[in-house]
Amino acid sequence: METETRETRETRETREKEREEIEDVGGRKTYRTLDEQEGQLSEAEERFERRRRTVGLFLGPVVLAVMLLIPFDLDGNQHRLAAILAFVVVWWVTEAIPIPMTALVGVVLCALLEATPPPPEDDTSVDVVFALFTDDTVMLFIGSFIIAQAMVVHGLHRRLAFWVLSLSWVGGNTFRIILAFGLIGALTSPVMSNTAGAAMMLPIALGVMGVVGGMVAKQARGEQRVERLRFGAALMLVITYSITVGGLLLPIGSPPNLIGRELLEAETGEPITFFEWFVMALPIVLVMFVAVVLICVLFNRPEVKEVDGVEEYVDDERRKLGGLSRGEKNTLIALTFALVGWFLPGLVGIIAGDDSDAYVQVSEASNEGIVAILAAALLFVLPVDWARRRFTLNWNQAAQIDWGTVLLFGGGLVLGSLLSATGLAEVVGNSISDAIGVSSVVGITIVIVVVAVLISETTSNTASAAIVVPIAIAIAASADVDPTIPALAAIFGANYGFMLPVSTPPNAIVYSSGMLPITRMIKAGAVFDIIGIVLCVIGVVAMANLVGLA
Repeated sequence: METETRETRETRETREKEREEIEDVGGRKTYRTLDEQEGQLSEAEERFERRRRTVGLFLGPVVLAVMLLIPFDLDGNQHRLAAILAFVVVWWVTEAIPIPMTALVGVVLCALLEATPPPPEDDTSVDVVFALFTDDTVMLFIGSFIIAQAMVVHGLHRRLAFWVLSLSWVGGNTFRIILAFGLIGALTSPVMSNTAGAAMMLPIALGVMGVVGGMVAKQARGEQRVERLRFGAALMLVITYSITVGGLLLPIGSPPNLIGRELLEAETGEPITFFEWFVMALPIVLVMFVAVVLICVLFNRPEVKEVDGVEEYVDDERRKLGGLSRGEKNTLIALTFALVGWFLPGLVGIIAGDDSDAYVQVSEASNEGIVAILAAALLFVLPVDWARRRFTLNWNQAAQIDWGTVLLFGGGLVLGSLLSATGLAEVVGNSISDAIGVSSVVGITIVIVVVAVLISETTSNTASAAIVVPIAIAIAASADVDPTIPALAAIFGANYGFMLPVSTPPNAIVYSSGMLPITRMIKAGAVFDIIGIVLCVIGVVAMANLVGLA
């Protein structure tokens, strides 16, 4: 009995330590100010960051003022919105202040400067702006984040990770270890935020590197520094890239998916169900995942093929995890409830038709925001210790979700909606359409994807989606083509940001490990940007038509 008590206590302490490590990695490294990166940057990098952020801090207000003074041929609200967007983009790109706060400042400026369409009677611009912020998609995002947090709190993500690493085909083969980490990232990111996925993967990868890295360094000729192993670089790259790619599989997989889908549905009036999205995205994700693994390995070929000791390390970690805890089981119940609720309307639509009463009723009852909040609420009802009234999640644990990304998502949704509502997106879209001279769906899609990828390399992918998706819709409208394919391609393109640490939170998190030189990230990222653009255009055009979305 004493042994069981001690083992239970050790297991709990291990999980608490792991959770603290994950929160430390994920909580401080998503939107970091310069002082938070002290000691993590080289002198050259620190000088660059200081100059970039200082210049942006002063340049943003100057751009806002100049844009307001220039007499553009725009309506008043369009003119003011254009100035605000220019200011916001400058601060987003330079990270003058944390990106989520910039989004909120932009929202407030839209209300103060009345950069909105004429409000309904008895309403003001403030009412219009903040009504957009409370969209049901924001509730979907919050609910899914809370479910993901429960996975972290109870170690369900680690169980999945070590289960994959324990598979007989993995063993001590370095290529298979890299592939296994890619699978873990791609499998978890559709139901977790990309930031949370990277935050939970990094400690596990560092643990494996602690065991495997030293062995690889000893066996590699002329290479003794673990932090500069090609194996480590490949491992870090495959983590961030597979998370980004896997996040495309479901609408909740990343903020650009949700914000882009919301803007597209508002424009077309046609909902895109979880099932339709999944079927469309699956082949694209599979092909892109294969490309990710191959590129990461080809550009960072591991120094040795086989190492000893990996199986023992994984077996030891799995032994520490023990059997499924009550908290893990409850989290699986909540996650299953959410997934069933999200997929149910699409399945009913296939069986009964999307014009049937059953589909309409199920769609209304299974509103994705409602399902997400109800599933999250289950975590506060299902007990882990009824006698002590301990439930699967408490509020202090739930409050650890990435609120910065939630705020950025809400702000981006407001700015993107106002781009369409004021007609500014249409003006910009017509200008771009006239300039590029393309009028076919494929031609517009190619242009939009390239623009989305370039923007996402320099700023948040959520911000990229908020800017590019309305413009994609407007360009399609000006060319008199269905906006669905260009908008979906813009969403996928906005997720891409493979070259720089600033491009996505997962990039920043794995870069902070110190095992990934910036030159290797840029080299591999540039190649995958090109491949991703090609796969995105071909895949979205083919699958959207096949599924019937276009």
